[in-house]
Amino acid sequence: FKQKTAYEIGVRLVGSEMCIRDRIRMGELSSDRISLEEYTRTFLDEMYDFESNQLLFKPTKASNIQFRNTKEMALSYFIAGETKECDEDQGFALSKWNKITFENSQITINGDLGFAMGNYYFENESEKVKVEFSFGYREINDSIKIFLHHSSIPYKL
Repeated sequence: FKQKTAYEIGVRLVGSEMCIRDRIRMGELSSDRISLEEYTRTFLDEMYDFESNQLLFKPTKASNIQFRNTKEMALSYFIAGETKECDEDQGFALSKWNKITFENSQITINGDLGFAMGNYYFENESEKVKVEFSFGYREINDSIKIFLHHSSIPYKL
């Protein structure tokens, strides 16, 4: 991060075309399980830091097993399936989202790490879901990868 400007990093952090495209694409592939698993594994490898074995992942719709710190548990959350790691998983990315928008509250660069916080909205034919997020990023071999992902549905009174 040190050699890059905050603007360059900010554009790559949250709301990137790749992240949006990939989550929508997973829903589109839901009827072809082999292609879906292959695509999602590639997405996870490109976006998340599983190499360090220090991923901190708390997905939006997880309550019984709240934290998914392995690739197989993240895969289970995104696309579920017969071999899912967590019984509660329904495949969040399979909701056939047709629009995902990000609203960053703040992006902060601290040494070799980048952090972003805000809201994102997932929309499909039947619902619009507002989700709060916090992401932590680190640069690994010229790629920026997520090492911290916390998202949740806003608290209601």
